[in-house]
Amino acid sequence: MNAIVWPEQFTPGITDNYVSNEVIVAGLSAADVWPCLNDTTLWPTYYSNARDIEFRDGSGPLLRAGARFRFTTFGFPVEAEVTEYEPPAHGKPARVAWHGWVEGTQATRLDVHHAWLFEDLPGERVRILTQETQNGRPAKELAQTKPNPMLNAHQEWIDGLRDTALARSKRA
Repeated sequence: MNAIVWPEQFTPGITDNYVSNEVIVAGLSAADVWPCLNDTTLWPTYYSNARDIEFRDGSGPLLRAGARFRFTTFGFPVEAEVTEYEPPAHGKPARVAWHGWVEGTQATRLDVHHAWLFEDLPGERVRILTQETQNGRPAKELAQTKPNPMLNAHQEWIDGLRDTALARSKRA
């Protein structure tokens, strides 16, 4: 299976926090899932931890390479820039990733890399993978919290994405 492409400073295992969430779903393709993540107006309809989404560069609401946007998650106002953007194509997984940051002091600054991969598998199945690494004191605190709030919230996001794609594919 394919893997997330990590910028060196965000490589899992050397960051302050890392989570990985994955589902494999029958009856969907990467092309079915892609529009549900690509259109940021849909995020709050299936993920309760994303709100106040706005594009700082006048683009949006669709993601694109280099797009700058802002949203609130985990109570943090996150600035983000799309650093990887590959829509689904025959024989290639779809990929989207953004670098996100929260400005602040050394005690409050946060830097993240959040990546998604949608991969078509044999038997009309799709693999939906999301992984995030974080650096900064807030990331260290999140990593020590049990149960892990980022792991659980991203599971809500991936499950909501799956359910939204399934519902939309049945209407098509």
